[in-house]
Parts: sequence; structure tokens; C-alpha cells
Amino acid sequence: MLIDMSTSRPGTPDSPNSPATARRRHDDAPVTADLFARLHELQEGPEREALRDELATAWLPMAHRIASRFRDRGESLEDLKQVAALGLVKAIDRYDPSRGAFESYAVPTITGEVKRHFRDRMWALRVPRRVQELRNKVRLARRELAQNPGAPEPTVAEIATHTGLTEEEVATGVEALESFSTLSLDAELSSADEGYSLADTLGAPDGSYDVVVDRESAKQSLRNLPERERAILYMRFFEDMTQSRIADQLGISQMHVSRLISRSCARVRDEALGRRPNQPGSSAH
Repeated sequence: MLIDMSTSRPGTPDSPNSPATARRRHDDAPVTADLFARLHELQEGPEREALRDELATAWLPMAHRIASRFRDRGESLEDLKQVAALGLVKAIDRYDPSRGAFESYAVPTITGEVKRHFRDRMWALRVPRRVQELRNKVRLARRELAQNPGAPEPTVAEIATHTGLTEEEVATGVEALESFSTLSLDAELSSADEGYSLADTLGAPDGSYDVVVDRESAKQSLRNLPERERAILYMRFFEDMTQSRIADQLGISQMHVSRLISRSCARVRDEALGRRPNQPGSSAH
């Protein structure tokens, strides 16, 4: 577990009075080049693990400083510090001392880890990375254009000119700015006594559309039926006549009426679905 040690031990290269301290960019950037050189040469084992923990402890204040840049963005600072600490550990494991100062490598590594946390964990709904990047560009442009006191809210056209994006891309970024979190379907949309929720404004599937589609699909097939069979289907399904009454009116048996109805319906169904009489799945005639 990483422990934040904000004070340096007297007599070490990290002492505030040492000459190396004056050359550091930040007070939380200790001089650990020798430790990293040793770490790079050691094989996996207890000694390397102990040295790795010592380096992580020494550089942890810097990781916390980077995490604090992202405060007030909807995530607790303590969680951000944990994410930054994870990025620090990754930086220590991947750092090659021959390629320059550790701070130059660690800062973008830790910053990238925190940004990935926001990208992957903070959105209530997963959105494409392209949209997230547009959101960040629009947010930054808004802040830059509104720096002067009393400056009006920048327009879409002004943001597009400032960022080099199209107005459509800016509109997408603006929409993403307002969609970082979700709104419950039970959220009240009116403060009146008879308020309604968001769910009350949403539409529902309309079964009538399916009826229209089915009727249009079956229309031509019904026209292709023999006249007597069309008459039987009309009496049965539109006039709601019983099979016995249809049989009496046509002078045939009820059993015959039942067979004609079954055969006609099967034919209409198969033709509406595009099946041929001998095609697998079609009904027998």
C-alpha cells in the first residue's frame, strides 16, 4: 500500500537544502536517479519489490498533485488519487532510466491514466471516444473564449472557428457536454401538484401499425382466392358469423367450411411471407 510521505528525511538528496532541490521543477519531484538505475538492474524478487515500493512512496505526492487538477469533475479526490497512484506504479514499472528524467515520463503516464478513468468509468452511458474528444475540445474552447469578464456565451460558429471543427461536430460536443450523466425516468419534469415524470413523455409501440402492415401484406393474396373462399373469410372474420351459420347459408357442411377456412388462411399466410407452396416451412394446401 502506498503511503504519502510529504516530508524528506534530513541528510538525503531530497533534503530542501541540497543543491539538487533547486533544479527541480516541483517540490514533490525527489532525486531518485540512482534508485531507478538499481531497479532497472535488479531481477524480480523481494529486493526489487522493496525498492519499487520506496520509489512509489517517494513520488506519490506528485501523483496526488496531478490528481488534484481533476477535482470538481464529478469524482471524489480520494478516488482520483488512487487512480493516479496506479498510473504512478505503471510509470515506475515501464520507465527506462536511459531515456531521460522520470518526471518527464511519469507526468503524461499518470495524467493519461486519470483521463482514461473519466473516459471509461464516469460516463453513465458508454459513448464513442470520438464524441468524448469532441466534448473535451468544446469544453476547453468555451473556457478560453469566455476568459474575459462579461464575455457572452460563445456561439457554435465561434467555437467552430476557434477549434477548427465543423459546426456539426461542435453541436455533437455541446450535446455530449450535457449528457455526462443520465436522468432517471422517474424524474419530475413539472413542479406543479400534478407533475409528470420523464417516463410519461415517452411514446409506446402502437399495435395499429402492425395491423396496417399485415393487411397490406395479405391484400393481394386475398384477391387471389376463389370467390367462395373470399366470401367465407369475410363472413367469418368481418361479419363474425359462426361456421354453422356460414355452412347453412352456403348449403355445405360445417366440416367443409372449417377446411376451407384453414386452407385459405394458410395460403394467404404463405403468400404474404413470400413462401412457395412446396417451399420448406410452407403450409400444406
